[in-house]
Amino acid sequence: MPKLISTDKKNIASISLDLDNQWSYMKIHGDSGWEKFPSYLNIFIPHVLEVLDQLRLKITFFIVGQDAALDKNAEYLSMISANGHEIGNHSFHHESWLHLYPKYKIRDEIVTAEKYIEKVTGTKTTGFRGPGFSWSQNLLEVLSELNYEYDASTLPTFIGPFARFYYFRTTKLTPAERKERKKLFGTFRDGLRPVKPYFWEINGTGKLLEIPVSTIPILKIPFHLSYLIYLNTISPFLMKQYLHTAIFFCKVTNTAPSFLLHPLDLIGGDMIPELKFFPGMNVKSEQKTKIFINVINNLSSNFKLLNMSSHACLVNDRRSNQPFSTKRKYG
Repeated sequence: MPKLISTDKKNIASISLDLDNQWSYMKIHGDSGWEKFPSYLNIFIPHVLEVLDQLRLKITFFIVGQDAALDKNAEYLSMISANGHEIGNHSFHHESWLHLYPKYKIRDEIVTAEKYIEKVTGTKTTGFRGPGFSWSQNLLEVLSELNYEYDASTLPTFIGPFARFYYFRTTKLTPAERKERKKLFGTFRDGLRPVKPYFWEINGTGKLLEIPVSTIPILKIPFHLSYLIYLNTISPFLMKQYLHTAIFFCKVTNTAPSFLLHPLDLIGGDMIPELKFFPGMNVKSEQKTKIFINVINNLSSNFKLLNMSSHACLVNDRRSNQPFSTKRKYG
């Protein structure tokens, strides 16, 4: 049985999973039938909870409100909180163009998702991540007004425009849908944003904590599990060296990483044949799970692994003991 190795002398790293469902991948890809909300939660959730139990690891699951609103998912979503994992808000409709919404619509997205998630899991969410790393000034203001503890929507990398180009090449979108998604995945400017947590300056205050999804410090290239699995298909040695490079840069810059997971990082086309068209789905679920365990054990050898709210708590404690703190303005 795999076990985590941890010590209080290490820096921390938070682990989170965006619980994107089958219908949301179909919606993003432009496939018909997503409106019926096909789901793999009955397959994925028991699988991932079993693996996390083996690792004795508690993480944060960002849940989509639409899934929480459907009775067929209630049993499986309730298992997450029952197993001691933190619950976060991942919006209601899971639309990666959330940053284009007016403020009233963003508020409705968050509050409606919050209501259904609490009904199913018994947990009121205090952390948020925008789908597709989408965020805006309106979003940050709404989160602050709703007293959210942290946002975790930013991805500080320069590769957003390249990801958008690849996305448009591989999807079945109408011209109207392409226009709606024209700013998807951000701009080159996002690569200038900090990798370490900071506080947004909202209405003259630094109230809202931002915990970015970590990219490799200085290099600003992603290393969450989806990228590592892709590299493993090219060369397991390359994946290993890439991960070690990421860990090295985090340690020398004293960066506490926030490491991101997605369901398709642990399940392949053998379990979800409807999504075989997605990159990496030719890798079998068993192999993906082995890679996940290996990566987590590498991280746990170098960091103390926590959920997102524990990460936020430690950042806030550190801030209260310092006379100055980092604040960032919008833009």
